[in-house]
Formats: sequence, C-alpha cells, structure tokens
Amino acid sequence: MYERFPEGAAQRTDPVAAAEVVYDAVIVGGGISGALIAQRLSAAGRKVLMLEAGPAEDLTLRGYEDYLNRFYSAISKDNQAPYPALANAPMPRGTDARRITPGAPDASSYLVQNGPFTTDTTYTRVLGGTTMHWEGKTLRMLPEDFRMRTLYGQGADWPLTYEDLAPFYNEAEREIGVSADVRDQAYLGITFDDDYVFPMKGIPLSYLDQVVAKDLDGMQVELDGERRQLRVRPFPQGRNGIPNPAYDGGKGYVPQGAVSAYQVEVGERCQGNNNCVPLCPVQAKYNAGKTLAVALRTGRVDLVAQAVAHKVHVDQDTHRVTEIEYRRYERPDSPRFTTVRARGRLFVLAANAVENPRLMLASGLRASSGLMGRNFMDHAYLLAWGLLREVAGTFRGTICTGGITDLRGGRFRSRQAAFTIDIHNDGWGWARGAPMTDLISLVDSDGCYGESLRQGLVDRVSRQLQMAFMVEVPATPGNRITVSPDFVDHLGNMRPVLTYDIPEYTLRGVAFARQLSKRIFARLGAEDHTVYNPNFWGYTVHDGEGYEIRGGNHLAGTHVMGRDPSASVVDADQRSWDHENLYLVGGGSMPTVGTSNVTLTVAALCLRSARAMLAQLDSETAPINVSANRRPTAPTSGEVTR
Repeated sequence: MYERFPEGAAQRTDPVAAAEVVYDAVIVGGGISGALIAQRLSAAGRKVLMLEAGPAEDLTLRGYEDYLNRFYSAISKDNQAPYPALANAPMPRGTDARRITPGAPDASSYLVQNGPFTTDTTYTRVLGGTTMHWEGKTLRMLPEDFRMRTLYGQGADWPLTYEDLAPFYNEAEREIGVSADVRDQAYLGITFDDDYVFPMKGIPLSYLDQVVAKDLDGMQVELDGERRQLRVRPFPQGRNGIPNPAYDGGKGYVPQGAVSAYQVEVGERCQGNNNCVPLCPVQAKYNAGKTLAVALRTGRVDLVAQAVAHKVHVDQDTHRVTEIEYRRYERPDSPRFTTVRARGRLFVLAANAVENPRLMLASGLRASSGLMGRNFMDHAYLLAWGLLREVAGTFRGTICTGGITDLRGGRFRSRQAAFTIDIHNDGWGWARGAPMTDLISLVDSDGCYGESLRQGLVDRVSRQLQMAFMVEVPATPGNRITVSPDFVDHLGNMRPVLTYDIPEYTLRGVAFARQLSKRIFARLGAEDHTVYNPNFWGYTVHDGEGYEIRGGNHLAGTHVMGRDPSASVVDADQRSWDHENLYLVGGGSMPTVGTSNVTLTVAALCLRSARAMLAQLDSETAPINVSANRRPTAPTSGEVTR
C-alpha cells in the first residue's frame, strides 16, 4: 500500500542514452515543482527527462538515513547540515550571511550578495529540493493576496483569482497529505467547498500554544480603524496525522509513507519530533521524493542526477527551445564534467526563483519585458523572544504547530505590510541558539553544575517563548537576480548575484510587529528578552529603531506571471511569453508573496500548469522542428579548475 521506490533499484539514467531521445518534456529540477509535473505527465503516458543538479540518494532508506546521521553529527545544525557540500552543485547556507558593502559584491558563498541588505535565505540542491528542509506549514494564500494592486494600490494583481486556484489547492493538499480542519482555516475570505475536508485531521496545538492561547485569545488590536481579536490558531501541516475517514466522499485517505519499500516503521504518523527541521526522522513530513518515487515507478521518467543545467538553446527563427545543455559531473569532488544536450517538445524550468532566472540570464534570455530576474521576494522574519511565568513544555511537538493569522489581511495593507505570527516550539533556538546557549550561560556565567545545572536548564528552556513574525515583502524591480562572468562555480556556470533591500512598506510592518510583541508579552506576563544586535548581519534601522531581519527561504517573484507580456515573464499557465514550449514554474511566477509559506501555492500552480502542458502536447503532434530529429552531438568532456 505504501510502497514507493524499491530499495536498491536503479535510479539514474545514462546521460548518453538520454541524449538519443526526444522527450515529451525535459524538466530541470527535482523539487516539488518538478516532481509534481513529472508525476502528472508520466501518469498521462508522456515520456519525461528530469535533470537534477544534486545527487539522487534520497529515494532509498539508506540515503535518507545517511542525511539524518550527517545532521546528527554536524556541529552547526543549519538547514543544509544533512547534505554533502558539493563544489559542483553548491547551495547557499544561512551561516554564509555577513555584512557587506553596497557595490562591492560578496562572493565568499555560492549566492553572491550585492547588498544593500544581506539575507540568510537558502535553498537545497538535492533531489526533493527545499522540501528536504521545509517546516511543513501549508497555508493557502488569502483571496485579497491575488488583488493587491486593485484593493490596496500595492504590488501587482495576479492573472488568477483565489477561486481559479482553489481546485488546485484541493489537489495539492491531497498530494502533500495536509493535516488540518476546515473550521480552523476558513478566515479572512478563505473559502472551501461545502463538503470539503482535509485529507487528515488537524495536528493539535502544542501545550506551549495552549498556554499562550489561554491568556492571549480575545486580545484586541486596532489597525487603520479596524479592530481585530487575536487568537491562536492551528496551522495546516504537510505531515501525516490521523487520516480523515470523511475525505473523498467517505472513501477516506491513505497517507504516503517513506520513499523506500521499507514501510513498517518509517513514514507513518507524526511522532512530534522537535528536530523535524530540516529532516523528519520518521519521514512523516512530506518531501517531494514521495511524489517523484511514484513518477519513477511508471517507467516513463528518466532521471539524470549530478546534472547541472548550463544553457537553454533557442531556435532563432521559431523562438522555441530546442535543447537544454547540461554539465554532468561523475564525482562530487572533481571538476571534470561531460557536456550533454537534452532534447524535448516541452521544457520546464522547475528549479526555484533564484536558479530559474540564473539559467535564463546565463543563456542570454532576458525576456522581452525586461523582467527576468526582477521582483525578487522573500518573507522578512522578525523574531521576538520572552520567558513565560510558567512551565510551558517548550521543545515538545514539531517546530511550529500554531500561531496568529488575524493580521494577514485588511485595509491597513494599503500602508504597511501584513504578517503571520508563528509560535515556535523550539524555544529561542532560531533567535539565540537554545538550548546550547542556555547551557553555556548556566555553566560559564552562573557556575551551575550537577543537579542545579539540570534543574536550571529545565526551568530556563521549558518557559521559553519565541514568536516569528513572517512579514510580507512586495515586488520591487530593484530586488533582483543577475549573473556575471566574474562569478562562476567549479563547472564554469555563472552564479546568481542577488541585489536586495527591504522596502519601506515592509519595515512599517516590522515596526508594528515589534510593538505588538511587547503588548503580547505584557499580556502573558512574560519577561521580554528581545535584544537586537547592531553587528547582526541582517540588522536594519527604521525610524531610529534597530531590528534583526532574517530571510524565510520563501523565494518568489523573479519570472512573474501576468496578463500582459510587456509587464510579466510568463502567463497564467506559467508558460513563457517569448518561447511557446518553455515553462518557468514555481515561486518565481508569483506576483505577490502574501503572508503564507509558498510551497502549497507553488504546488497548486504546478498542478494547474501540468494540465496546460498535457493540452499543449496533445495539440502539437509534430516534432518541435526539423533539427530536433538530428543525431545528437556526442557528449564532450571538460574540466574547470579554480
């Protein structure tokens, strides 16, 4: 019932053999976008080639456990700690962030930061993509998020409405296996079909959530003349809970287990592990490998791992894409590579909002609108942390089970950014490295040892409360991804250069969030321990007050969709306006980022696009052009040395 991909079965396709085939679709990227599209196309009988920059170890239990063991033994347990450092497919790490000088790009990490703001945003270049380190929250966007320009004069309107995307939200929630209850998620205009239930029942609020809710629920907040009552609400989760017997008209829901055939003890119900970010120890949390394993089992998906896309080739007469040129490295520790070209009828760039425009710009394809790479967005996170009066069971449950969503929308958005508030079950971990920093403080500063140390640590940690304000960032053309021949990786591929700043609109939301955190702590009777360090890499001053701002890893906006080719890069199906057989999919297509984690919306958009791709393939029976039938050029070898 739960079997995914047999342990030990072949996972990789010979790139030379793949070069002989004209595929129905060539997909760049093995994250959730690529996996969903590969699964849908292959299920419809289409032949698909997937190119993945990282290794393909995730689809075996041994490979997954190797990731876990690497994380457990790592000194710095950041989002990328489980994964090997690959010079040939490098990825940004939050630990790389540092203060920079505007106009003097910092090239010390893979993502070249050009300022004026430094961000610690990351993404994972392994099979499964960033679902291999995501938090697992699956909020839908608000209906008003799709009409920000019309309603509030901010950002842009989507070429889609919430109602257009709602059926695909349903489909995405099924694929991910979302645990939630409709009564908790129907607010601020979010609607569901009358008989809709989520695949699995909601994950309950943690004890910490309940302690906060006891004193917080009913708190009044006024913004631009609108009064709101705050309440702690459970978040929808992309992790296995209790299957809902009422799902699918009473047929129920069968949860997805682990990606390997070994299912007895792995990949079933969430066990409440607090270290489920980056990786769930029991694979209860969804990752895109689960979807991809189903696609591979059809026999119609070829996977070439360790294949870094280098160039998109376009026919100058038809403007159609003819090939994706990629560089395949045999060994992670060697700069030697083989150059291969993949041919297809449709081409899908499904990497992310950084790597998609990086590849297009490196290929000289800047979009006729001039917007390729522009309008980069990521949520700005402001943390606030305090010490509660009572033991609250901190470090029990998954990283984040509940929070405050009442300020996600409203007419105040014409003036300042909206936000969601996450209540973190990992104490001050993100803010100050708890519990390790607490242990060091108790030993070095307080001289505790033995029983006093044990009791002191329990008392300190079990009362910690950290709130994470996820503040929206509007699309700004100056926030952008570019490339430069001055910055290349070990394979000679141009690296992404990020120019980024936090808009005033967002900073007004940040300032309001900090003042609200003080009110919340006062209502809870908690000691406010929040202190922002001017030496912190993301330190920003607004109206004389300083704040530490972090990135959310919710990348969006660099190939935005729209109705007008002169003001967007892709249409509502995520198909390029300039190249009729090219789709750029994922968060980069989103005109606004709103106040929800982007994964569910990305999944919904890609499921919608998969239908458009199948319709296009059905309508185009002839090969893409005469040159598509030629014998492929023999793969060539190359070596890049530093």
